[in-house]
Amino acid sequence: MAGETSLSTLLRSMSPHLNEGAYVFCSLTNAAQLNGVQPLGSFQEAEGLTVILPRQHAEHLCLPFSYVAAWLTLHVHSALEAVGLTAAVATALAQEGISCNVIAGFYHDHLFVAHADGARALAVLQQLTDNAE
Repeated sequence: MAGETSLSTLLRSMSPHLNEGAYVFCSLTNAAQLNGVQPLGSFQEAEGLTVILPRQHAEHLCLPFSYVAAWLTLHVHSALEAVGLTAAVATALAQEGISCNVIAGFYHDHLFVAHADGARALAVLQQLTDNAE
């Protein structure tokens, strides 16, 4: 099933959703530090393995973190080669003073914003959808 590439269609149908919970980014020297906990996402960097975990899992594992985030999902099946969605979303959030970390999954884009900004970010994204042509 091919993902959507039309920016106007993506914006009109992105259906943003604020997931429950608080999420953190941790940097590990190796995956064994997860002690069997499955991360929401991960990325291997030269400096270590970055993992995204529910805050309570990181606390239980005594993993350090400095950023607590809300997780939003755009429920449109965006193609990995689509052009402009990340820029449009990041720009709309930036204009409201909301920082955003974007992770592209195969089917959907996932946004992590400061936990305190979660509901406000959702409102910004819903407005972006409502105003899309």
